[in-house]
Amino acid sequence: LSMCSKLCYAIGGAPNQVAGSAASFFLQIYLLDIAHITPFHASLVLFIGKASGAVTDPVAGFFISKSRWTKIGRLMPWVLACTPFTIVSYFFMWYLPPFVSGRVAWYLTFHCLFQALTTLFQVPYSALTMFLSTDQKDRDSATAYRMTMEVLGTLIGAALQGQIVASAHVSPHCTVNPSVNTTDSWHDTASIPDPSDPLSHQAKVYMIAAGVIASVYLLGIIVLFLGVKERDDPYALNSDRAIPFCKGLALTMKHGPYVKLTASFLLISTAVQLEQGNFVLFCTHAAGLQNHFQYLVVTLLVSAVLSVPFWQKFLQRFGKKCAACGISWMIPFAVMLVTIPNLILAYFVAFISGLSIAASLLLPWSMLPDVVDNFRLQNPHGKGHETIFYSSYVFFTKMSAGIGLGISAAGLEFTGYKSGICRQSDNVILTLKLLIGAVPAILILLGLFILLFYPITEESRKETKLALEELR
Repeated sequence: LSMCSKLCYAIGGAPNQVAGSAASFFLQIYLLDIAHITPFHASLVLFIGKASGAVTDPVAGFFISKSRWTKIGRLMPWVLACTPFTIVSYFFMWYLPPFVSGRVAWYLTFHCLFQALTTLFQVPYSALTMFLSTDQKDRDSATAYRMTMEVLGTLIGAALQGQIVASAHVSPHCTVNPSVNTTDSWHDTASIPDPSDPLSHQAKVYMIAAGVIASVYLLGIIVLFLGVKERDDPYALNSDRAIPFCKGLALTMKHGPYVKLTASFLLISTAVQLEQGNFVLFCTHAAGLQNHFQYLVVTLLVSAVLSVPFWQKFLQRFGKKCAACGISWMIPFAVMLVTIPNLILAYFVAFISGLSIAASLLLPWSMLPDVVDNFRLQNPHGKGHETIFYSSYVFFTKMSAGIGLGISAAGLEFTGYKSGICRQSDNVILTLKLLIGAVPAILILLGLFILLFYPITEESRKETKLALEELR
């Protein structure tokens, strides 16, 4: 593969991450503090939205696996067709409608649409890795390019959103005496807009951010289409038949390496989603860092972008399972931030967390092609199973993340979170500390424990490669 092809492929995945990053870091606080939706309703929006995206994954995999080859490929038409609808649904997900009673239904509808449409993009796009080259090194290199650009997209999304909407969450009134928490604080007029005013400054800056990110989305898809050529299945014989979707799904669920990989990273990805979804809330309400959250987010993501090439070199030299140890680095530092909320420590924690998040993003997508190759070797006369692997993997990780975010928002409702007050109750602060520190730590440790039993080693990867070359 040429460097240009790998770069264009990587740029194509960035827009999804730009939009997803903005939603991961800011959608929960937007629903709570700008749209004035209760935490319970926010938990429904977050969970059902993620669940709709997760349910779309196997559906997308089913239809894509039955797609016929066209002049631009079998996967590329799906990527192009869903893009305009994704852009529209993303913009309206951040629009504050003039009515109040139907806002929950509004955000639920457009969040579900956005999650479903991004799935229709992500499944064929991620499966496209298998149709760029037959060489494992080429695919690993393309994956490293992709993850570097996707983490950069995550950085761009969070940075753009954070810089544009920062003024929506700064309250001069609350900074006068932030430690006071009285029963009258609910009536304080902070910089939160009236829920019936869609033309407020806070609502406008969120719509401006949505428009900017939507334009980035369009640009990335154009680069992908012009710069990447999809190849047909390089291993399939003319006599091979496509595996029926239900049969293929049953086979993948019985494939040991895939089950272990998916179980491990659905726990790890849920931990990362909890960190992202509650980080801004934690900085604003529990750590007194509301004036620094956008810079902390940028620090975290810059660290992640810069460390992806390091992790790629690391896994090439020491193996992919060994590189997974880097995911655990965030645990002790996150616990320190929760127990000692200090500004300097917060920046250090953000930097270390970026290293860990980069490893957690790169590894599953680097290991999944190895699992697909292993399956191909055991089922040599079937084809079309790649989208089944990718769609079901994304299904499980999205569903687990949706459950985690839904439970976290419901926990805030249960402990008494209230929009617009200068200081939340001690129970809410404790809940935010648990969601940032203890819960992700437990999930990461469980995920890494499962990964110990992942059977594909560097030696077995090489053996599989040689066997597939013979098959070819």
